Amino acid sequence: MLVYRPLLVTWVLLASSVRSQSWRPCTDLRPIDLLSKALSRPAQATSTQVQMVQSRGSRGIRLTGTAPTALSFTASQIFTNCDYFPSEFSLVATMKIKRLRKKTNQYIFSVVKEGSESLLLGLRVSENCLHLLTSPPGGGGRKRISFKNVQLDDNRWHTVVLAVTGPYATLTVDCGLPVEIKQVRTFPSTLSTRGSRFIIGSRGHWRGRFSGLLRQLVLLPGSDAMPRLCPNSEPSLAELSVPQVLKSSPFQPDQQGSVYPYEAEARVTAGDRPPCSGPEKGQLWFNVRKKGLFICDGMMWRTLMQDKERLDYVEDYQDFYTRSETLDVELFSIPSEGLFMAAANRDSRPGSGIYKWINGSFQLYQNVSTQEAQAWKYFTIDDKAFLVVADMQKAEPELSTIYRWNRRQKRFIRFQTLETHSARDWEAFHIHNNSFLVVANHMRAKDSNHNIHSVIYRWNPDTKLFEVNQTLSTSGAYDWEFFTIGPYHFLVVANTFNGQNTTISSTIYVWLDGCFRSFQNITTVGATDWEMFQIDGRFFLAVANSQQFSRKSQSLYNINSTVYELNMFTQTFLRFQDIPTHSALDWEFFTIGDEKFLVVANSYDGSSYSVNSVIYRWQGYEGFVPVHSLLTFGCRDWEHFTTEQGSFLIYSSATSRLSKVFRLRTY
Repeated sequence: MLVYRPLLVTWVLLASSVRSQSWRPCTDLRPIDLLSKALSRPAQATSTQVQMVQSRGSRGIRLTGTAPTALSFTASQIFTNCDYFPSEFSLVATMKIKRLRKKTNQYIFSVVKEGSESLLLGLRVSENCLHLLTSPPGGGGRKRISFKNVQLDDNRWHTVVLAVTGPYATLTVDCGLPVEIKQVRTFPSTLSTRGSRFIIGSRGHWRGRFSGLLRQLVLLPGSDAMPRLCPNSEPSLAELSVPQVLKSSPFQPDQQGSVYPYEAEARVTAGDRPPCSGPEKGQLWFNVRKKGLFICDGMMWRTLMQDKERLDYVEDYQDFYTRSETLDVELFSIPSEGLFMAAANRDSRPGSGIYKWINGSFQLYQNVSTQEAQAWKYFTIDDKAFLVVADMQKAEPELSTIYRWNRRQKRFIRFQTLETHSARDWEAFHIHNNSFLVVANHMRAKDSNHNIHSVIYRWNPDTKLFEVNQTLSTSGAYDWEFFTIGPYHFLVVANTFNGQNTTISSTIYVWLDGCFRSFQNITTVGATDWEMFQIDGRFFLAVANSQQFSRKSQSLYNINSTVYELNMFTQTFLRFQDIPTHSALDWEFFTIGDEKFLVVANSYDGSSYSVNSVIYRWQGYEGFVPVHSLLTFGCRDWEHFTTEQGSFLIYSSATSRLSKVFRLRTY
């Protein structure tokens, strides 16, 4: 039976206040951090009994000494008004336990009578089970509440909330569905703790000592802690109260001067790139070929140490023929599946192809029905993977489609359609645990109006669908770019054409009070793409300007595209560098070793689609300097990616079925 029962506060009449009939609880009704209490004033000997360990990106305490009561304190320190343990309460524990053998029992904590060492209360874990033990007053034998099949001993972090009220005990693991057990007898209301001691990680004996990591242990009298913790973006590490020593740097003593032995528990994997997701957070990978050590941050592998590579030259690697002209390519990795590329193909008849990197080259993996596809965007929500396509249909209503990855079929399947207008681009982003999509609506087909609304959609976790959240006025919108600087979230649109002119304003929006508001307007010339990047703490925006056109003049394609830098004093983006381009349609920023690069998609010089696209290298005060020219044909998009075979660039052609993969040779 899955129900939520609010706990009631149990009050006790103090003997010393009988005549005044004043009612006071035995202890404060605020969370009591039992772990901090035990660690609060450690003696020098105590610091040798515990060890602080970092595992999967989070720290916990491990018992290492021989004294089974090293982490303990008297019950009178928290039960200040009377001696009774609350009859209604909740316990919160965050722990990481390796697989337990059969018939092995370990105590997370216990309340034991001093002198006799008889158990009054204990929270115990065994193979796949969690138990709450009590010794009710008046005898009658020890009582046990057991939750089975909880799967806590799997060497992963888990946060459990055990709530007790009357005859009901409810267990919630990692903010999942609560499991309720009804007992024959209610929890005792007169469980005296007089002359007893709280012991963390044992019941006062060597046998039954807790062998895992403990990060949080909190007693909340009188209420259920679950609503305070859940929902949570990291349910396995949900915090009610974690000791400060487990949050601060392990290499610096806190203000009280306590320093604990510290180690980082990590597993180093060699060979091919292993998956990197939440469970692998904090784990290490040694890349033998690159002679580099990487750490998983929960989403991607970050470089810790590596021989610094430098770009030497660019070589032709793969001629890549798609179903029809390709207006966009989207590179993405699916955990445990590999590297994929979605091609936005112009021709509706064969649709668009999804390709997989197999044995060092892209090979067709799946064909998807699209209508003059303009762009793809890959994104994830929780552990689910999606692809959304910007379709440009000629019939009303125009619809673009979201596809969802089916793990069983190992294919993308149709998930949801959204109304769009000559959609050119999608951008996906997250703000405050909310997931969003924004579409660049370029033109309304029925009246050829470019001055229309682009739409921001928000993921509804209840309906599991995207719903309209906000609309923004745009003029021939071609691209959206989302970025974050400090606590601020931004969206910038590339406005291409207002029906009369391409020299118009493109707008940067900032997230304020739950919606996007105009932050800055920048004059652009047929803008088709924005690329945001960061170099040494400096923030840049590069715009691709495609053509200068008005109804009164001839089109110009050989114009400047511009890099802007955020000025911290004016709090605006200011012009940093103009770069000559030829109907630029895309910028791609990438790094090799310590070097930073920009590559531009030059598509047309006024007479030919066969033009050089250029790689620029960052050279500090000089800005971006051209270092390599690559002959391209109607270049529409660039993407950079790395595999075990090396570092690569791929470009798509909007005028030919031939796209190309280049290898970036390094030394």
